[in-house]
Amino acid sequence: MAPESIQAGAALDGGVGCIAEARRRAAAFLTHAQRDRGVPVSARAFDLTQLVVSELVTNSCKYAQGPILMDLRITGALVEVSVWDSDHVLPVARAAEPGRVGQHGLEIVLAVAEAFEAQREPVGKRITVRLALTDGGPAGHAAR
Repeated sequence: MAPESIQAGAALDGGVGCIAEARRRAAAFLTHAQRDRGVPVSARAFDLTQLVVSELVTNSCKYAQGPILMDLRITGALVEVSVWDSDHVLPVARAAEPGRVGQHGLEIVLAVAEAFEAQREPVGKRITVRLALTDGGPAGHAAR
């Protein structure tokens, strides 16, 4: 029998402190899932979820005007992070440039994700990233 889905959402104002608030909410979500619902969450998954939340919300704060919506969901062996903002431009990973400082966020997210989706919505866009909750990954393969 598959475990029930656990989910939480947050509306963020896009202002100062928004990124830290998003990370706190992600940490609280995973702590609740682990402590109160018995979901196995590795230290690596805990850290990577906060990293992905930070990168996605940072990009939303930087490029979009207005609020940001963040949804977190655990289904099976994955945690899904979904971030909506009002900017319609989809992110694109940049080509490697050894001298480039910064702008590596999407590359980092793609490197740690089990799955990545970017889709336009009637207003803005939604980025969704899925991460393994345990170090073996959802299919039992070694974590990347």
